[in-house]
Amino acid sequence: MKSIDAVTEVPAQVPQFTARLSSTGRGARLARRLAVQQLAAWGVPYDSEASHTVAVVTAELAANAVTHGRLPGRDFRFSLLRLPGHVRVEVTDARPERLPPTAPAAGARSLETDSGRGLLLVSAYAERWGCEAWDACTKTVWAEIACR
Repeated sequence: MKSIDAVTEVPAQVPQFTARLSSTGRGARLARRLAVQQLAAWGVPYDSEASHTVAVVTAELAANAVTHGRLPGRDFRFSLLRLPGHVRVEVTDARPERLPPTAPAAGARSLETDSGRGLLLVSAYAERWGCEAWDACTKTVWAEIACR
């Protein structure tokens, strides 16, 4: 079972991409498109398994930030880091008091529910994922996806 771990220190020389996006559905969709575009710029083809996986995980984390981490007038930050052997997706929102559950709710496992399956997808696709609230104003939810 994958668990929430502490954020790993990232060396300064790691290729990364960061954007601030509106806390709206449009911002969440843009995060997914930017993720795939950035991976292609790093040499990961659009039609690769890694690209598809990063797109799904980015979409889920961004949707959660917009749905559960939104405050009026506050954007969310989306970052990609190209680490050896994997890509790290980070989404930072303005609600540090709303940490994701360490295990999805029991009802989330049912296909009949309208919501609650996002973290199941993240957990299934990511090698590791976690959450950190570094200050009183933000939290970052991250996931690491294999990318050879």
